[in-house]
Amino acid sequence: MKKALVLMILVVFVLSAFAMAAEKIKIGVAIPSADHGWTGGIVWWAQRAIKDWNEKDPDVEFFLVTADSPAKQVGDVEDLMVKGIDALVILAHDSEPLTPVVEKAYNSGVFIVSVDRGLTKPVENVYVAGDNPGLGRVSGEWLAQALNYKGDIVVLEGIPCVINSERVDAFNEVIAKYPDIKILDSQPAYWDTARGLEIMENYLQKYPKIDAVWAQDDDVLVGVLQAYRESGRNDIKLFLGGAGSKEMIKKIIDNDPLVKADVTYPPSMIATGISMAVFAMRGQPLEGFYQQQIPSRIILAAELITADNAELYYEPDSIF
Repeated sequence: MKKALVLMILVVFVLSAFAMAAEKIKIGVAIPSADHGWTGGIVWWAQRAIKDWNEKDPDVEFFLVTADSPAKQVGDVEDLMVKGIDALVILAHDSEPLTPVVEKAYNSGVFIVSVDRGLTKPVENVYVAGDNPGLGRVSGEWLAQALNYKGDIVVLEGIPCVINSERVDAFNEVIAKYPDIKILDSQPAYWDTARGLEIMENYLQKYPKIDAVWAQDDDVLVGVLQAYRESGRNDIKLFLGGAGSKEMIKKIIDNDPLVKADVTYPPSMIATGISMAVFAMRGQPLEGFYQQQIPSRIILAAELITADNAELYYEPDSIF
């Protein structure tokens, strides 16, 4: 009788342990739809990271949702909470309307990894983003040096928001050090190719002499280069975008006469965010990181891409 009881307890213990081991960790990933090149890259990198993790750890279940508006993304997060997610990786479509629903998830015990645009309250466990002031600073330093510290520049900004201001303020601070460099104009292009084309057409009509263009974003730079080609002008020496699209990196590799450099703001940051969620759920520190908890704030450096290192950043299979 005792042996039967011990055997029964042992069986229950083994089955319980097996059930616990088999229980999946549920991770929701909520990102904007691919409405331009960079967000297309975000979707591509999210899908790649999920595929990689599914191969390495089949006991992690992912739910990837994309949204074309803040309202849709709010609904997505609510649906993910109904699914019982343990962690949420979110790149907010718009920070303010997404903060309340993310705060609700955070207060309910969901582990939050916020990527790029951030939230209006500190309701995340981990924040992953690029170095926005660094992007502006590195861009300004390279352009100033490439111009030999003199010339006339036009600027195409992003969407008027905090991260755009961080970039533009840092760029302007660098350029202000060189009195022989003049910023002729600076307008928001909303990180949009069509806006870049339109604004550059206006700049070309308004300013008979332009030495360089800072477009801040590679999607915008596509439109800027189109406007310049169609204008028939040949006075602009340098064009600089940002984010490290494969199109612009390929131009650098091919020694394009107009695009000699770029600055990183990698959409692969969403994949980093997904990995941080998995590590946190598994209770794993980063390899070689002696603190047991993963960092709560990860800022990816703004790195200058030139002909010397462009091959290292070229990802031909990526959408962006």
